[in-house]
Amino acid sequence: MPYTAHFNLEKCKDCGTCGEIVACSGRDEACIGCGACYLACPNKAIEMVEDKRTSKVTIKVNGKMAQVPERIPVKEALGLLGYSITCLPKNKGIFTPCEVGACFSCAIDIDGVVKPACVTGIKDGMYIKTNLPEDYVPRRVVSGFMGHMVGGVGTPWQLKGGDYIEVACFASGCNLRCPQCQNWTITYGGKGRPLTPKEAAHQITSSRHYFGVNRMAISGGECTLNRSWLIQYIEELKALNPDPRARLHVDTNGSLLTPNYIDDLVNAGMTDIGIDLKALELSTFQHITGLKDKLLAQTYMDNAWKAVDYILKYYKHRIFL
Repeated sequence: MPYTAHFNLEKCKDCGTCGEIVACSGRDEACIGCGACYLACPNKAIEMVEDKRTSKVTIKVNGKMAQVPERIPVKEALGLLGYSITCLPKNKGIFTPCEVGACFSCAIDIDGVVKPACVTGIKDGMYIKTNLPEDYVPRRVVSGFMGHMVGGVGTPWQLKGGDYIEVACFASGCNLRCPQCQNWTITYGGKGRPLTPKEAAHQITSSRHYFGVNRMAISGGECTLNRSWLIQYIEELKALNPDPRARLHVDTNGSLLTPNYIDDLVNAGMTDIGIDLKALELSTFQHITGLKDKLLAQTYMDNAWKAVDYILKYYKHRIFL
């Protein structure tokens, strides 16, 4: 059933979040019910209300004509046509982890332009290709690029205190819904020009030189959502910083890490990783992360703990954990 966002003015604090950071394709038109503003609202002033669409539009998907309800996200239209929409990358289908248009994991070819399927509204005559162009370079929204005196989860404690110890950038979009998130505008920020791995690597390298540090971190949001982007980013960063003093640091919730993903990160040049383990018990994990789906929460929690075990077993003397 399609949805429409309804604003509860009694709860609204006029904080501007829904207008300043949310990538809403329906803002200047009718709401498409993507839910990005609902997820981003820190005051729970937005509700997603069922709203049956009475009209249909004609689109073409991978060469086949189809009719779908008007004013719905592309991902929902594809779901109605039988395409798999998934929160786990190992499952076949369109991977939509952040749902705010920031990580570009669900990016597909829409009318010749690569756009995120989660927040792009369907339009009559739209031509969709679920396979990306062969020459496509991954992109995602990344911001920050600043010096840090404290660091993150994977920063050695003995370095903290006093001067700048590393530079960091922040990948927008996250697959968790932690109500206490300290990087709220990054987690739900779908606006901003998406960067290629090379663009981001050049910016963080420039920050390294400016602040005179050796550690370069990427955090979020959740930086592991778009795997191809992150691997290429680490590779580009390593090429720009081949000196032995350079430390390439990944901060992550660990929920999507697998042994081969970790192997790829290490082979790309990652030297440090901080895995933010949320809890030991499922109920606590759900409370902290805001995830209601028990199976999904269990999978995420297990992945994070297994990732720690794998790194300690195979990379104990190579990667700082």
